[in-house]
Amino acid sequence: MSKVLIAMVEDDRHLLVALESLLESAGYEVLLYFSAEDFLVSDRLQDINCLISDIGLPGINGIELLRVVHASRPYLPVIIITARCEPALLQAAMDAGARKTFVKPLDSAALLNAIAATQ
Repeated sequence: MSKVLIAMVEDDRHLLVALESLLESAGYEVLLYFSAEDFLVSDRLQDINCLISDIGLPGINGIELLRVVHASRPYLPVIIITARCEPALLQAAMDAGARKTFVKPLDSAALLNAIAATQ
């Protein structure tokens, strides 16, 4: 059985590396991207089992990325993370189809539970 493949889109390099370590230690295979554009041109959308994206990305933001992804893979689980805790922003992510939203700093156990619930 192959590992679950998670794509992470986050422009904060330190957080991206920390989350990569967390997810790999939990047995996941992880692909890292610093922008939505990097992810979209990677041609890996059909391969992944879950997408985790920050909202506040340069260029295409996380909510826009979620909409693009769901246009071709409407049932792909997408988890949105953000440093901004405005209720309207979090609701916009959920309305766009996010399975779960998390405000930074992230609760590692809650994130892993949310990923496990998508499988």
